[in-house]
Amino acid sequence: MTASLDLLVLGNAIVDVIARTDEGFLAAQGVTKGAMQLVDEDRAEGLFRAMGPATIVSGGSGANTAVGAAMLGAKTGFVGKVRDDELGGLFSHDLTATGVGFSVPPAAEGPATARCFVLVTPDGERTMNTYLGACQGLGPDDVDAALVASARVVYLEGYLWDPPAAKDAFRKAVEIAHKAGNAVALTLSDAFCVGRYRDEFLGLIRDGSIDILFANSGELQSLYETDDADAAVARLRDERNGRGRHLLGLVTRSEQGALVVQGGEVRSVPASPVRAVVDTTGAGDLFAAGFLAGHARGLDHVTSARIGALAAAEVIQHIGARPQADLVGLAKERGLL
Repeated sequence: MTASLDLLVLGNAIVDVIARTDEGFLAAQGVTKGAMQLVDEDRAEGLFRAMGPATIVSGGSGANTAVGAAMLGAKTGFVGKVRDDELGGLFSHDLTATGVGFSVPPAAEGPATARCFVLVTPDGERTMNTYLGACQGLGPDDVDAALVASARVVYLEGYLWDPPAAKDAFRKAVEIAHKAGNAVALTLSDAFCVGRYRDEFLGLIRDGSIDILFANSGELQSLYETDDADAAVARLRDERNGRGRHLLGLVTRSEQGALVVQGGEVRSVPASPVRAVVDTTGAGDLFAAGFLAGHARGLDHVTSARIGALAAAEVIQHIGARPQADLVGLAKERGLL
């Protein structure tokens, strides 16, 4: 089958509520700095009341990746679940306005559209408290077989492993993609997420479900249960999937750039320069977007990772996880496209 999509993302459909705050507020609210914590609806409402002025934008890790890739010229689709409420309409409009295909019907009943309360401290670090809401309703029936088979890469958001029905949606998408001869990518999403599902994520890697793995250093160390970043990379370097092939790994390391790990080799890619770090929300999402957009163009892995680093650098220089600059123009200026 000729692929009609470069990238299809399965992820949580979430609206981000972003506010600047300080260490004292985090301590008063009892949240762990730099982590993503799941909260119920009552806790979500309490945080919203306690937060200062906020910016409300469509978000969700996988959706951010879909948008970034589309802005870099990739033909992209998204699979996620919203409710037929005001925030669900906002999410759908924002996503499709960027050129990302999104056709999953909204839920007519049940929990409200998901919200993520993003608390940004002066150092640019983001602490996330997520009410999953309607996201948890995503299931196998929302996965269109023809759409999955048409995508060169199917990208799975690790955060979506929390809702039980979504696991079945993941497995269905993996089976369809591989039968069509296409690749499957997984992002580990968060070190605490890895802590919850370490064995299951390793199982997906080792049974051949995953071809491309995205992680930051902390997530990779959590996956391999080590405090040594180099040891974690060495484990990834030697990782093979159930079909005997080396895994392609992309490891982000903040200001130290990124690593491309494949076939027993590790290659380093420098971080793109920034004027100032304002908000790190979406940095990993946009790195994945840049890499996958380059991959869709047939570029080599290092060049694709350099595009990822450029996209990540753009998004951390302003509030919000969606790019505000012309990413294609920036990439051309650097000679990457």
